[in-house]
Amino acid sequence: MSAEKTSKPNEPEEQEALEESRDTATEMGSAPPVVEAHDEMTPFEAATYFFHLAADRLGLRDEMRSVLASTYREMAVQVPVKMDDGFIKVHRGYRIQHNGARGPYKGGVRFHPSADLDEVRALAALMTWKNALVDVPFGGAKGGVQCDPRKLSEGELERLTRRFTSMIGYIIGVQRDIPAPDMGTNAQTMAWMMDAYGQKYGYTPGIVTGKPVELGGSPGREEATGRGVVICAREIAKKRNMQFRDASVVIQGFGNVGYWAARLASEAGAKVVAVSDVTSGIYNKEGLDIQDLHSFTADAETVGDHEDGDKVSNDDLLEIECDILIPAAIEGVITSDNADKVRTQLVVEAANGPITPVADKILAENGVMVVPDILANAGGVTVSYFEWVQNIQEFRWEIDNVNFELKKRMTKATEAVFSRSEHDETSLRDAGFDIAVERVARAAELRGYV
Repeated sequence: MSAEKTSKPNEPEEQEALEESRDTATEMGSAPPVVEAHDEMTPFEAATYFFHLAADRLGLRDEMRSVLASTYREMAVQVPVKMDDGFIKVHRGYRIQHNGARGPYKGGVRFHPSADLDEVRALAALMTWKNALVDVPFGGAKGGVQCDPRKLSEGELERLTRRFTSMIGYIIGVQRDIPAPDMGTNAQTMAWMMDAYGQKYGYTPGIVTGKPVELGGSPGREEATGRGVVICAREIAKKRNMQFRDASVVIQGFGNVGYWAARLASEAGAKVVAVSDVTSGIYNKEGLDIQDLHSFTADAETVGDHEDGDKVSNDDLLEIECDILIPAAIEGVITSDNADKVRTQLVVEAANGPITPVADKILAENGVMVVPDILANAGGVTVSYFEWVQNIQEFRWEIDNVNFELKKRMTKATEAVFSRSEHDETSLRDAGFDIAVERVARAAELRGYV
């Protein structure tokens, strides 16, 4: 949303917080400089790099380029939390609003040690392009708190979440900015955020998505990102005359997205031969029993300890020969150092930014097709949109309706990207960014941003 459309705060501390966030945005100045692709690019430089390539191809005006390459608002906050031992620990938190030309800001909240300002900026920008590409009426935002949730008790996590929600509460809202889960957060986190916000502003289930179904969440939201990944993989495989059934699939990451991608790919007939978590992975060329593996991880330290295969490292897993490789963990795992060692026909980016710009070029030169993150992992925000709609209408959808609408929207977006790629003779990433940037630029132009 534009600054003119933002509701006027009613309390002095809200006014002060908003003015501080605007000052931060003003200090940033114009668009960040364009940098040459290299493996040491920061996350935001990498995300902006692909935008600038699209802007060049589309002949975007300099004024529009400057608006779309930078963030609208950045809020950095202290998040002091009383720990179980009685001491206060101060964490750093962020909420970045990249662009709201197409609707309220939308994006997850990440609890992770690497969730610094630059990373959250990059994720906010990617949300803008992702939402535009799958044509949901949202802008892009992201939140983050620098912490390691695995080292926090449930009580500490709850206090952290509630304090963070209180600190950013001035700039979020059902028609302004709607958070959701991301790495290190889940439905319980969203329940705490909803409650913390509601204590000040009244019962507001639409303030977050990805919350428990019992509190107004949508059926199908938990598996939505993984389901979207599999829908894209199957559609692209079909376009390339690949048989998805019996295709060998390798998945780096066995969290929410990786697990559901593995499970749904397996249910669709693919053979998942390797998966990994943050510690290690497991490989079995005959295929893995995903449900058994998932049950095993409830008590085990790592999937690599399962006896139904060979233990492998996360680095080695990326080099296993397969039909489809799905990086579903963290960013920057495929670089110029290992891109030539990737042995697959198709990479589907379930994680955000798992391939560096340099590695992206190498994969293209080697004939590897890449389904970009702004398309492949958009299933989560698509069902978040469905949840938001249900909250506004106060009408619950059935799971079959959710999955039907998700498949329809993801299939349509995949078809549009593939067709644009074929027509323009570009990569799927270039085609996806071109479509997304066009849509956001058109909306910004119609609203009079530039």
